[in-house]
Amino acid sequence: MSIFFVYILETINTKGEKSYYTGYTKDLKRRLSEHKNGTGAKYCRGKSVELKYFETYTTRKEAMQRELEIKTFTQDKKIELIKDLEKS
Repeated sequence: MSIFFVYILETINTKGEKSYYTGYTKDLKRRLSEHKNGTGAKYCRGKSVELKYFETYTTRKEAMQRELEIKTFTQDKKIELIKDLEKS
């Protein structure tokens, strides 16, 4: 059985501005490493990157659907998801 991850990264640019990147992957550790070393998404390049949130799914389809859903969220709603995870 495969496990797929949907994740949110907090990124901080050189001006200190925070933003959030959402993605999905089968290998969260490898993907996070790619984002941190600049070989991941162009959006994250040149920014500091920190994993703030993730969920697991058993199918790629479910993970992709959830990724698209989270990408429609406002920044405030993404922060709310992160805070909910930190509480538990």
